Amino acid sequence: MISDANFHIGDKVVYPNHGVGIIEQISSRTMGATVEKFYLLKIKASSLKVMVPFHNVGTVGLRRVVRNGEVQKILDYLMDGECANNTDWKYRFKENSEKMRTGSLLEVAAVLKSLLVLNTSKPLSFLEKKMLECARYLLVSELAMAKNQDEGQVEQMLTKALSKSKLRFPEALPADA
Repeated sequence: MISDANFHIGDKVVYPNHGVGIIEQISSRTMGATVEKFYLLKIKASSLKVMVPFHNVGTVGLRRVVRNGEVQKILDYLMDGECANNTDWKYRFKENSEKMRTGSLLEVAAVLKSLLVLNTSKPLSFLEKKMLECARYLLVSELAMAKNQDEGQVEQMLTKALSKSKLRFPEALPADA
């Protein structure tokens, strides 16, 4: 994965499967004869601090928050994009997990939509419910950051887009689930 790996302090970035973070520091560490440079980012939701070596930025999928053009593609996909589900739980879960790890917000939207479609015909397993909540969180938090809106406004925007596909968010899982 190729990345525009020159981030600056204060940049809003996405760390796949963890969500939006802000680069708080750029530092160097000497390990033996080599000097390694790191980005220190703070993940917004969990206050988790993550150090990402410059040479690993592409590998881990660290990227900038999506821009408005991408936001529209995601909304269009949720409104009427095709989405297929593997009927075998094991394969479906593996495919969805891989999509979540890509860090692509469109892939996260695909997981969200496929699980919502599946949920209309049968109850989701516990792990799929957790994945749906994770996809929902990643989508809402990044779009809120991209559009500079609060998460409630973004939830309404997504709900409206999904309703055009005759889908809706299930009730949120309790935080301790």
